[in-house]
Amino acid sequence: MADEFVKGLGIFTGAGLGWLVLAGWYRTPGFESTRQLVSPVSPDPASADLFNLLAIGLMDGLFWFALLGPLAFWVVLPAVRQARNSA
Repeated sequence: MADEFVKGLGIFTGAGLGWLVLAGWYRTPGFESTRQLVSPVSPDPASADLFNLLAIGLMDGLFWFALLGPLAFWVVLPAVRQARNSA
């Protein structure tokens, strides 16, 4: 049970740190702003180059991985294991 917790925590902290870094670059218009990390993406996706588009896609992927990854290790896998042992 402890290894599932550590795996979920590692996913949460690693993906969360990656999302925070990318969101700080692309979703913060200025440090004096009160809407940091929740503003729309700064560069216009229509005029952005390949690396900016990849980083924006990676930012969205890391966000969902940080939410769903620990959920899989903390809820889904223990529930499946419990259901398999009870049957």
